[in-house]
Amino acid sequence: MVAIARRPRWAVLAGSAAALALALTGCSGTTGSGGAQTTLTFLVDNADTTVAMADQVASDFNAANPDIKVEVETRPQGGDGDNIVKTRLSTGDMSDVFAYNSGSLFQQLGPAQNLLPVTNEPYMSDVSPSFLPVVSAGKEAYGVPFSTGSAGAVLYNKKVYQKLGLSVPTTWSEFMANSRKIKDAGIDPIIQTYKTTWTSQLFVLGDFANVAAADPTFAADYTANKAKYATTPAAIKGFEHQEEAAKAGFFNKDYASATYQQGLDKLASGEGAQYPILTGAIAALKSTHPENIADIGLFPLPGDDAAKNPLTVWLPGGAYIPKTTQHPAEAKKFQAFLASKAGCASQAKGAAPNGPYLVKDCQLPTDIAPAVKDMLTYFNDPAKNSPALEFLSPVKGPSLQQITVEVGSGIRSAQDAAARHDDDVKKQAQQLNLPGWN
Repeated sequence: MVAIARRPRWAVLAGSAAALALALTGCSGTTGSGGAQTTLTFLVDNADTTVAMADQVASDFNAANPDIKVEVETRPQGGDGDNIVKTRLSTGDMSDVFAYNSGSLFQQLGPAQNLLPVTNEPYMSDVSPSFLPVVSAGKEAYGVPFSTGSAGAVLYNKKVYQKLGLSVPTTWSEFMANSRKIKDAGIDPIIQTYKTTWTSQLFVLGDFANVAAADPTFAADYTANKAKYATTPAAIKGFEHQEEAAKAGFFNKDYASATYQQGLDKLASGEGAQYPILTGAIAALKSTHPENIADIGLFPLPGDDAAKNPLTVWLPGGAYIPKTTQHPAEAKKFQAFLASKAGCASQAKGAAPNGPYLVKDCQLPTDIAPAVKDMLTYFNDPAKNSPALEFLSPVKGPSLQQITVEVGSGIRSAQDAAARHDDDVKKQAQQLNLPGWN
């Protein structure tokens, strides 16, 4: 097996004091044919599950392709990571392949200027048609799926619910009533983890399926600058719900300093009962709390209409090739592996799946977590889900996570936050030259 080196070059670019040494080594070897070996670098975020998955696919790809060695590099998550990706693309210093968001954040990378189009590569025929629009710009596609579909939802501790005789809520009022009973029992009703700022956004982002159900044209109107969060009753409710839950005292006392991992710890132990979060958390829970994974269930962030009660779903991120790569053929070969049945199996071996793969013939393992089974019920019924707004509109506010931290902390009202968010997206929409914004 060829050694896998992980090189966190982001530390230098970000001006960090020191990079964390994250080298994973295996037994050394040669190509077997005596020929030269090409090294590819693969940049991913530094979430434990992402790194485990990247290491596994690198190892399996290396074993099947001894003339190529994939080295995994890491970068931070969230806004810092976004800036590093954009900086490395603009300076011509990007890895040979890199994993990044699909949808609106992908559009901000300037795909036509910076990425290698792979529209007509044979392996693209194995990629689900539902994925292609979120990694395309103009007539060209640029990425393949890395990881699975997921959702923004509420993960909950089923033991707490059973102990207190609670039923899964299908409306916001039922959710708040459950939360009051949980608080009365001495348990934190709603886990919030603002030290990891991106986690603060789920009350808004995870509520979008409710927005779409109530106002089906909102995404198109929002993109055209004809609808605003602050003036659309269905859209502002995510901000209002976060404000309402905060004022009710339903958050853990250490919400301001708690990290994402601490939030998972609280959920697994039953110290906290409900965590609005992206379902990537399921793989993290299976890794760090395997003994508790059967205790965790999932339900959509509730809205007003119990008859609809839809789930907000996220399409996978993509794996892209920058135009600056010196090894385009090898990079495409790695992309092809990711978009194959073998690549899906390798990803599943590295980290527990959080939802369905969007690659032909890829199947989920039989031992998926109960929360994933809960989620698939919604994925399998088009009437019960909606893509998150970032997959329906290129407009995404870069400061939303800071704004929602302020709402959840009682610093900013929901109305003011929604208005600030509307103002925040304006500059980005203008940079994308979207009609109606100039």
